[in-house]
Amino acid sequence: MITVSIVDDEKELCQSIATFVNGAPGFRCVSMYHSGETALKHLPTDHPDVVLMDIHMTGMNGIECVKRLKTMMPQIQIMMLTVYEDTDQIFQALSAGASGYMLKRLTPKKLLEAITDVHEGGSPMSSPIARKVVASFLKTRPRGGEQTHFTSREQSVLDCLANGLTYKQTADKLTISIPTIRSYLRRIYEKLHVQSRTEAVAKYMQHQEN
Repeated sequence: MITVSIVDDEKELCQSIATFVNGAPGFRCVSMYHSGETALKHLPTDHPDVVLMDIHMTGMNGIECVKRLKTMMPQIQIMMLTVYEDTDQIFQALSAGASGYMLKRLTPKKLLEAITDVHEGGSPMSSPIARKVVASFLKTRPRGGEQTHFTSREQSVLDCLANGLTYKQTADKLTISIPTIRSYLRRIYEKLHVQSRTEAVAKYMQHQEN
């Protein structure tokens, strides 16, 4: 059973997501909060496996809530669930400690898949978000002395995603499966000396500041 908490100030949307989650085998919504402040008070007691977090809420925003929550509960898995595709907000959310970033327009089936992915240690992202993160990888490859050597297939995967192809389109073009694409991306993280998208994005932001 994967337990889920929702933090979003859109009450009707929260109820809709909770109803769907509770109706799916193997999932249970244990709490809903409509402000970051309230969520911080109660989530440590709820102990959910996965938190679905909106960004723009009345009072404390979701990014600040993620940052504080990860300090209180380092092992908690948080997935942003928002309508915003702004690059800065994506990077800020991931650097704050979010493990995934999905857009609210995803289907219920995709939402359950993303929750499962986060719970199992993955970093699910909607295709438009993944493209922006992959593009940041390409920008931050070392220049000059130290070189990061990607295999031709790893480079092909990166190029496809950075040029706007979805995981499915990339898989079709390269005649490989979507899980294989995710496997290539994990290898790329290792070559960039990062353990996750969060670290990769933090590295990108540090590079931008220099």
